[in-house]
Amino acid sequence: MIQLSPRLPTGYRLVSYDAVGSTNDEAKHLARDGAVEGVLVWALEQTAGRGRRGRAWVSPRGNLYASLILRPDCAADRAAQLGFVAALAVGDALGAVAPSLRGLSYKWPNDVLVNGRKIAGILLESEMSRGGALAFLVVGVGVNLAASPPDAEFPATSLAQQGLGEVSPAGVLGAFAGHFEAWTRRWREDGFTPLRAAWRARATSLGEPIRVRLEAATLQGRFLDIDEDGALLLESAGERRRISAGEVFFPVNR
Repeated sequence: MIQLSPRLPTGYRLVSYDAVGSTNDEAKHLARDGAVEGVLVWALEQTAGRGRRGRAWVSPRGNLYASLILRPDCAADRAAQLGFVAALAVGDALGAVAPSLRGLSYKWPNDVLVNGRKIAGILLESEMSRGGALAFLVVGVGVNLAASPPDAEFPATSLAQQGLGEVSPAGVLGAFAGHFEAWTRRWREDGFTPLRAAWRARATSLGEPIRVRLEAATLQGRFLDIDEDGALLLESAGERRRISAGEVFFPVNR
């Protein structure tokens, strides 16, 4: 176990490791065993980290890898809005630890970019109870602080590569947890509207051409907006499409 102890909000409990296969997998094991909301799994290194659709997430030391257990009392589709909570919390945390950072933006559904390159990804995984209700949600966060993969499908960067020097993963984790708790409280009290406004204010490619890769097809069109539930609205081939899950890419000549 690692010894560093980031400052966390009341009700959060840290479970920390030097190395683990996947913080999301560890968090899911703990959740199945009854871990309460607020348990936060953190590792200095992942040996089997992954992103969306099971793709490998390269996880060297110096970056942040953490997964938070949540038990929101709501439908699974509404709980998916917590991905926006996480993105906003990452953005606020990076702004807090690196005040000179410029060019931060959000890419639908839940990536964080700096100067058009991915600096953080968020992976939401949930399980349902036998009765069909949401049993728990795990919010996994990977933030490139010291390094980024050179051959990622979507161009990546890190705080170090942006010339911002060495940043402590523990400090970023504490800042993330504090902002996540604040945004979650606002989401519970005021709904998705304030989150949507904050996210849109830094949305990348809003109103511009994008490609959206779906499970069985890729669509091209103009990114119109996100709706009141967080779905992407795309104008494609003269039609307005509502997309709840997919991956966004920019035109090659962007």
